[in-house]
Amino acid sequence: MKMPTIYDLKPAFQSVLRPLVRALATRGVTANQITLAALGLSVIWGGLIALTQGALWVLWMLPVVLFVRMALNAIDGMLAKEHDMKSDLGAMLNEMGDVLSDTALYLPFAMIEGVSAFWVTLFVIASILTEMAGILGVVIGKMRRYDGPMGKSDRAFVIGCVALVVGLGVTPHIWVNGVFMTATVLASWTVLRRCQKGLE
Repeated sequence: MKMPTIYDLKPAFQSVLRPLVRALATRGVTANQITLAALGLSVIWGGLIALTQGALWVLWMLPVVLFVRMALNAIDGMLAKEHDMKSDLGAMLNEMGDVLSDTALYLPFAMIEGVSAFWVTLFVIASILTEMAGILGVVIGKMRRYDGPMGKSDRAFVIGCVALVVGLGVTPHIWVNGVFMTATVLASWTVLRRCQKGLE
């Protein structure tokens, strides 16, 4: 049985974005430019989290940043597939960009007082492995895997919720570490599922 994830909402999300994608394509915007914009946004906001050690305004704005990043990720894929912009460079940028963006946005949580650097680091490592496990399906001649329960969109939702709650003034302590621990376990499960499905 397929485990539902937020990724399952992608077709509906793409339908909403399609008019914007057509407009961008008409204006000569490329898929690779959008991919780099998403990475740049992630690095800048992750840097703000690190530099301010989790200032409240930076954290409660993070869900918006994550949503914009998800939109940009969808847009670059649609530009590539629907407007003949596929390229080997684009494929590499897309995969590397996702991993670097996750790392840039999530690792700085380790610098916030009350948040366990150990669990944040393990979560980031597990997140990287989920994307590796997904792309390995292509390496062995099959399809890329997006199985859950803790794919890219799911991670963004979980961390976005944590950031919003902390940004609204709730003190990070045991509950935040519990979320990162649970998310790490689910991400590890995702790695195993993607490997298993990729080998079927």
